[in-house]
Amino acid sequence: MKGQVIGGKKKKVDLTSYGKQQRKAKSEEKGAVERRAPAEKRRPAEKRDVAPKPKKVEGTPVPESHLKHKKSADKLRRKNIRKLLLRSKKVRSVRRNVYHRAERYEQQYRDMKKDLVRCRRTARQGGTFYVEPEAKIALVIRIRGINGVSPKVKKILRLLRLRQLHNAVFVRLNKPMHQMLTLVEAYVTYGYPTVNTIKELIYKRGFAKVQGNRLPIRSNGLIEKYLGGHNVICLEDVINQIYTCGPHFKQVNRFLWPFKLSCPRGGFVRKSTHFAEGGDAGNRETHINKLVKRMN
Repeated sequence: MKGQVIGGKKKKVDLTSYGKQQRKAKSEEKGAVERRAPAEKRRPAEKRDVAPKPKKVEGTPVPESHLKHKKSADKLRRKNIRKLLLRSKKVRSVRRNVYHRAERYEQQYRDMKKDLVRCRRTARQGGTFYVEPEAKIALVIRIRGINGVSPKVKKILRLLRLRQLHNAVFVRLNKPMHQMLTLVEAYVTYGYPTVNTIKELIYKRGFAKVQGNRLPIRSNGLIEKYLGGHNVICLEDVINQIYTCGPHFKQVNRFLWPFKLSCPRGGFVRKSTHFAEGGDAGNRETHINKLVKRMN
């Protein structure tokens, strides 16, 4: 506290409050200046304890082995990229081809069904009967074991590739095949499958026989690899060759492993009796589709 003479009188002045007033006035003046003029961008804080980057000197020698390695790596990378592009292009074209083939086959099946309905209707309108063409293929299923099997029957079952119970195969129906089926009729049941039955069998229980090995058909690449020479590149081609008994039926049928079916739901009625007499053995024609549905 100090005294100050004002008007002939000495007045006491508080220096602490006076200093506060001065600092307040300076801060207000500084804030006013900052509001009038935009604040300058702050410069980034300098990094501390960071070693400076070494400057790259032009003309620094590089080992020749490093240059060779880099060159070979670039060449290999370009080669791999080119292979991937070619492979993706091939895959796209194959998928497009498979899609068009599937569409063509579906249209073929629809036309065959329409022709059959038209022929039946025409015959009924004319007061006659339409005799359908004989089946070209049959699905043979083994329903009995090996007890009491004669050597001749056993040989025929081996030729048909029916070595186990509930095995199923497709066969081409001709005169020798009819004679063989007649001899083993008591041990098998067979009939004429529809295209839907063939599809369900191949899609669900289809396996490929490759060099004596049983391989699952997981992609069309496996089919194209072993049947591409016969213009069979996808599963739709396999189904079409089987159903229509095409020119490559033998190769496609040999490519497929015999189907391993389950026991039918509800069981068999009587295996030792013919189907026409109320049993299960022998020819059951189109009723084979119901049995396959129960065993698939």
